[in-house]
Amino acid sequence: MKNKIKIINDPVYGLINIPKGILIDLIDHPYFQRLRRIKQTGLADYVYHGAVHTRFQHAIGSMHLMSLAIDTLKNKGHEISTEEEEAVKIAILLHDIGHGPFSHALENYFAADLSHEDLSLLFMQELNIQFNGKLDFAIKIFKNEYHKKFLHQLISGQLDMDRLDYLRRDSFFTGVSEGIIGVDRIIQMIDIFDDNLVVEAKGIYSIEKFLIARRLMYWQVYFHKTVLVSETILKKTIEKIKKLINNQNISINNKHLEFLLKAKKPFDKNELLFHYSNIDDNDIISLLKEFQNTDNEIIKYLTNSLINRNLPKIIISKTTFNENLIKEISTKIIEIYKIEQDDLEYYFQEGEISNQIYNEKDENINILYDNKIKDITEVSDIFNLSTLDYMVKKYYICIPKKIFNQIKIDRWNL
Repeated sequence: MKNKIKIINDPVYGLINIPKGILIDLIDHPYFQRLRRIKQTGLADYVYHGAVHTRFQHAIGSMHLMSLAIDTLKNKGHEISTEEEEAVKIAILLHDIGHGPFSHALENYFAADLSHEDLSLLFMQELNIQFNGKLDFAIKIFKNEYHKKFLHQLISGQLDMDRLDYLRRDSFFTGVSEGIIGVDRIIQMIDIFDDNLVVEAKGIYSIEKFLIARRLMYWQVYFHKTVLVSETILKKTIEKIKKLINNQNISINNKHLEFLLKAKKPFDKNELLFHYSNIDDNDIISLLKEFQNTDNEIIKYLTNSLINRNLPKIIISKTTFNENLIKEISTKIIEIYKIEQDDLEYYFQEGEISNQIYNEKDENINILYDNKIKDITEVSDIFNLSTLDYMVKKYYICIPKKIFNQIKIDRWNL
């Protein structure tokens, strides 16, 4: 008898069983295979060299966790039909299919005003046409239009399978142990109450660990200063190349990237998806190398910074930077690099980053106590609303190393 299950050996969870049928067909589709060529954590491998895992791995892992979650809920007596189970697995499998090159680092750079969630929905709608309506149910759950709201919460919520996988997976591949969470324990503790996803009271400590791990991973990995400066330079490089090909009518070797960098709204959906589905991290690397030896000094500076990892200096502060310091740096850069004021943004970047461990306004993490639900901020021993909901902000500037070495930063008491 022909095997009806495909087995994938995942480095994080071990063997994952996937039933043959629509799920395997979607995984085998070129749209989904593209995710093999998109790194999960952008340029985090510039710091943590093991962080070369992909969106493909994350999507498979999220689907696996969804299988465990559905089994847990069914074992607790909740009715979930075969059709609902398949649909929610499809939805989580495809939840990130709209990500572009280098994931969040270049969000909105190739399809203006369309987030990766918007693009994921466009991809799902196109796949639904190709698969003769077999994704109708999954799209309904993905858009939160199905009456069982907890199914959508498993895909997109404060405690969804997406977050559980990326924290565990990113921790594994970066080697940052602070991100390790008890995924199995958390999933075993989930339940449904009044059509909402809740956590049993005895699972509260695992949720506290989850929230702490999420906060630490943001500061230690996603907002690491070297990741921040490299992704800032990547954005500026693409912005500059985009200006060149639009203002000077320069052609590049990649027709898909050229279309997306020149495209203006309104988009033709089919044309957009055709080109977008044909770009990945490799295309961006090739684009950088194509411009690496250009006569344009700005592009040469930016591309060589990235390709050779010879990055600018980044300074992070808990307070805003002194205006006189900003002026001094700006003047020095214009003088040394002999550039116009309009080009200063490519040598000197300012910005801010923020991290909020838990946003009660988004959606609560509800703990089930004696057949009543309470928000985690009410019942946690170590948290209260002021610490959970507090938005931490930091400010940063990126400047060329030769400028940094000429300016005595210490005297500004940063």
